[in-house]
Amino acid sequence: MSYLRSILFFTGMVVSAPIITLLGLLFFPFSFSVRYKVISQWALFVIWWLKISCNLDYKVSGLEHLHGVKSAVIFSKHQSAWETLAFQKIFPPQVWVLKRSLLWIPFFGWGLALLTPVAIDRSAGRKALQQVIQQGTDRLQAGIWVVIFPEGTRLAPGIRKKFAAGGAALARQSGYPVIPVAHNAGSYWARRGLLKKAGTIQVRIGAPIESSTLSSSEINQQAEQWINRQMDEIELPGGDV
Repeated sequence: MSYLRSILFFTGMVVSAPIITLLGLLFFPFSFSVRYKVISQWALFVIWWLKISCNLDYKVSGLEHLHGVKSAVIFSKHQSAWETLAFQKIFPPQVWVLKRSLLWIPFFGWGLALLTPVAIDRSAGRKALQQVIQQGTDRLQAGIWVVIFPEGTRLAPGIRKKFAAGGAALARQSGYPVIPVAHNAGSYWARRGLLKKAGTIQVRIGAPIESSTLSSSEINQQAEQWINRQMDEIELPGGDV
């Protein structure tokens, strides 16, 4: 039954993507806020459809930490595609720091491109870092939140990597706070494979880390320690399907 539900979910997700993307292309001349409102409808639909088809929901704690924050850099675990969708419902309008090659994926990538992400070539080294700082600061100053996965790639539950420098450098040089986020989506929606497990994904939002008085390494240290503590509590053993 779980596989049948997962196939039903996947079908709805794939069929709906071209519809929303083509609709979004009609709004290309409009402002970011208008394009975002249109394109994000797909993410909202997918999260709703996931609950209906697979009985997979989520619960958020720590929303009070967002009160009064006009713009911030989100540091989050990256375990699946779920967080890239759900964050569009949980947080204010946002862009992501991502691999430029994702923009080449038909429909999905086109939709991403309409939302002006910070699309980098990871092999570019310092040039990519400067791009994150410059373009990320531009987005933040425009009131757009920036989502960064500081471990750099999707990781299975229980796997951790040292945080990269880019997100912390952006926060330090821009002066905007970091919002740390932990979640256990990978225990229900794996990095690879079709199966989605029923249950409730836990999302925990931490207090803002003020960047103006900290070094980049101190920002990373505080965010990494907080996220890892939360993951120790919410991660399900053997969750990657």
